[in-house]
Amino acid sequence: MASSDRTVLQFSSSSQSFSAKVHPLVIFNICDCYVRRPDQADRVIGTLLGSVLPDGTVDIRNSYAVPHNESIEQVALDIEYHHNMLISHQKVNPKEIIVGWYSTGLGVTGGSALIHEFYSREVQHPIHLTVDTGFTNGGGTIKAYVSNNLSLGERQIAAQFQEIPLDLRMIEAERIGFDMLKATAVDKIPSDLEGMEASMQHLLVLIDDIYKYVDDVVEGRVAPDNKIGRFISDAVGSLPKVSPRVFDKLVNDSLQDHLLLLYLSSITRTQLSLAEKLNTAAQIL
Repeated sequence: MASSDRTVLQFSSSSQSFSAKVHPLVIFNICDCYVRRPDQADRVIGTLLGSVLPDGTVDIRNSYAVPHNESIEQVALDIEYHHNMLISHQKVNPKEIIVGWYSTGLGVTGGSALIHEFYSREVQHPIHLTVDTGFTNGGGTIKAYVSNNLSLGERQIAAQFQEIPLDLRMIEAERIGFDMLKATAVDKIPSDLEGMEASMQHLLVLIDDIYKYVDDVVEGRVAPDNKIGRFISDAVGSLPKVSPRVFDKLVNDSLQDHLLLLYLSSITRTQLSLAEKLNTAAQIL
């Protein structure tokens, strides 16, 4: 029987074991670059820096914007600026390497494949991070993607972006700032005391959720999870064994120290303002 050669479509996947972790500083940098973008620019793109952890997770710790011109048919990057910024960053943090690139907006756009192709020459399997700075769904949606290539023989004919797990971890102070950043309109930046109050309210909500979960497990309404149980045990075990009276005294002493610092800083600002006005009056006379 005669045999015939056939061209086979090949789909190469690069996202089987990929995951990413992004630090809040990266999100703040991206939002700041978006606010400072040129008037004619619809979005901002830039380079992601970080490292690959031993378990394969891509740790995104820093970023910088890259000037570009974008049209329907092509995307032009300032490659020289990109390389100069990379050299400058690596002088400060030599362990940080290129791990991918970012863009503002909701999801992947038509020009993303062209940009991703460039970064694929800079690093193997780059991460594409998207940040919805337009708050399309009422909040800043953050997603991470990798590209899967569809080849016809030895020729690549298409690329598909596939979402991968993304972990955004932050301490409570960073979370308060991030929640303020997601708000479309705010009257003022909360003070330290207001931030502390919001943190305590959030903590009480989490404690209520834990109480409800434990009660549901005890009553048999929810199947027990050993991993969650260990987390709860570690959290309870980390609490110091002090009486309520001692704990109240510690909180009150810390609060008084904090109020004293606020009072001293207010006096310092007033003194500087008076000195500036006296200096101005002396120059006029």
